[in-house]
Amino acid sequence: MSLSLLSSWTVSDLAVRYLHDQASGAVTFQIVPNAKLGELAERRATLAGEFYIDSGPEPVPPPAWTPDPLVHVKRVGDSYPGAFAQGHTLRSAPANASFKFAGQSHSREAATGRHTVLTLLADANAGHRIEHRLCWHEGDAAVAIECAFLNSGAAPVTLELLTSFSLGGLTPFARADAPGRLRVHRFRSAWSAEGRLTTETLEQLHLERSWSGAGLFSERFGQVGTMPVRRWFPFVALEDTWAGVVWAAQLGWAGSWQMEIARQNDDACLSGGLADREFGHWTATVAPGERLEAPPAYLTCAVGDLDSACDRLTALQHRAADTHPVREHSLPVIFNEWCTTWGDPSHEKLVALADRLKGSPADTLVIDAGWYKPEGGDWGSGHGDWIPSAKLFPRGIEAAASAIRERGLIPGLWFEMETVGDTSTAFSLADHFLKRDGLPVTVRHRRFWDLSDPWAFSYLENKVIDRLEQGGFGYLKVDYNETLGLGNETPDGASLGEGLRRQVLATYRFFDRIRARLPDLVVENCSSGGHRLEPSMLARTAMSSFSDAHELVEIPIIAANLHRLLLPRQSQIWAVLKPSDDERRLVYSLAATFLGRMCLSGDVAGLSAGQWRVALEAQALYGQTAPIIKHGTSRLHRDLGESWRHPRGWQSLVRVSADGGEALVVSHGFTAAPAEIFVPLPASGWRVLAELRGANTAPVRLNGDRLALPFSGDFEGRVVHLSRR
Repeated sequence: MSLSLLSSWTVSDLAVRYLHDQASGAVTFQIVPNAKLGELAERRATLAGEFYIDSGPEPVPPPAWTPDPLVHVKRVGDSYPGAFAQGHTLRSAPANASFKFAGQSHSREAATGRHTVLTLLADANAGHRIEHRLCWHEGDAAVAIECAFLNSGAAPVTLELLTSFSLGGLTPFARADAPGRLRVHRFRSAWSAEGRLTTETLEQLHLERSWSGAGLFSERFGQVGTMPVRRWFPFVALEDTWAGVVWAAQLGWAGSWQMEIARQNDDACLSGGLADREFGHWTATVAPGERLEAPPAYLTCAVGDLDSACDRLTALQHRAADTHPVREHSLPVIFNEWCTTWGDPSHEKLVALADRLKGSPADTLVIDAGWYKPEGGDWGSGHGDWIPSAKLFPRGIEAAASAIRERGLIPGLWFEMETVGDTSTAFSLADHFLKRDGLPVTVRHRRFWDLSDPWAFSYLENKVIDRLEQGGFGYLKVDYNETLGLGNETPDGASLGEGLRRQVLATYRFFDRIRARLPDLVVENCSSGGHRLEPSMLARTAMSSFSDAHELVEIPIIAANLHRLLLPRQSQIWAVLKPSDDERRLVYSLAATFLGRMCLSGDVAGLSAGQWRVALEAQALYGQTAPIIKHGTSRLHRDLGESWRHPRGWQSLVRVSADGGEALVVSHGFTAAPAEIFVPLPASGWRVLAELRGANTAPVRLNGDRLALPFSGDFEGRVVHLSRR
């Protein structure tokens, strides 16, 4: 097989190259750094020369590699992939070869600087086409890929796999199978324990190529349900440690998804998209004239390490973040009363909090769960009717919102709008819930509105959007505390996974409706903390709850992890302040919020004057350093034990401003922290502008390109603002 260069596109310092085999019509593509083009290896074509091949019975040696298709699709009726693949992967079905190159075009939007390269693949016999769109804006160092399947044939066709992206040929810097130099990076996630990095070699994943290429192997991972960051983040990266290059991919999807690291030949392949029939109970029938779009994927490549690749992907999120209300651009401090009232807010409690916050940098007071709960009920089972409690708010919740505004704060309100609790009247409206086996899907105390149902959509528009508008609320916290699981039935008999896909699209439409009607509303994305931290939900909301680790000592560990996966400007970090906290604990909690968006909670009305002074000093420094948090690059240094619940050691995150003139250093010591740590800085010539530290903690010292940070004991936090200007 002989590949020729079909086209090449420059995206920042990257070359995106489409390669074409004219004999077979196959198209594949590469993403490589421009600086590394001269290091591309000439790949061996076959396994000739291997003694176990040359001495074997086959007259023709097997291929060493084959081009990876731009898109993998599996149609019902096509032959399944062989090579012992069933149950492991639906990639590489033989019928992928029937999709031939049918054209390519490039367009540029002058107003936005957005480029699109559209590549068409066609199965002329079946009348099926695939669109592969490569998109980027000028200045981006990563690309988006949008794929769609189009049925131009005369009969319906059912899909059981459609990838959002596929990137093969890894690594292009090795002639053969690159033993010992390829490793995979992924991020695990669990409730209140988000973002644990796992790094494994291809050998550890048991993905060495088989001796003849007769075995097709895949590490397929992902999640099933409507909590997309549950067990894994929708992210994968592959690093060639010898070449010093990292490829990374991320999916933007709030439903069931999968990623695959696949190997049959010399090269490894990365792909991902909707969870397929085997993994996510998904098939979809595409009628003649219809199209089905896969979720978008985001890809990049970087010379350097994993952080370098992650910086490029997270930078793409700025464009959507900039579309949210202007007041968000300064990263104002938020107060949420959840860890103050624990689901029992009232007019009087909120007024006391607003009186304490009046005149402080905090600009928003969020009324969290429980404002609607029925007499004798609780916050977790009473939602769905959305009638304010007459006991908690005898003058109406609008009066509480008005009192908050009178004290110079913006009132916010919590909704878990997509589900219904079993002590609400709405719980009986079975015809409007998602069903499985003919029954409403019920998980603990919750059922799920069918947002494709116009009645349910209208009901929520009245209960949620109208209340926010009529009450003058400027902030909405959207929570989501259960997952739909494998999916739901549909009126037309689609698969459970397809029902889930349609529910996700309907959820997007409701979020988009909120923004269309209330463009000045700040929306927070929460799903039992961090279960929806993926690009599609990050784009639709101004910020996201980083975790449910509200009061825990591992907060700074989780918050620092997330710098690789989302922008700190969108990552809301909690500091729960209590009258029982000593100064060390106050500073420990407050310092963690500098790793993202500062959100205060707790009994601030009960803090002493001295305790509140520490909180005010932290808020003032936060405002001073907000531009670095908003636009900068982060590098994490840590020496931790394996346990996060019982952390030992230390960590320090250095975030440098976009122009390199300022830096923010956020450090925490845990159990058995050393007396002093030395944190590397980018270059020298720094001076200390400000510090947040306890009274008994010695100040930092600068030593060229290192910062010496003393710790006076266990569980201590500190923040340092540096400048080179």
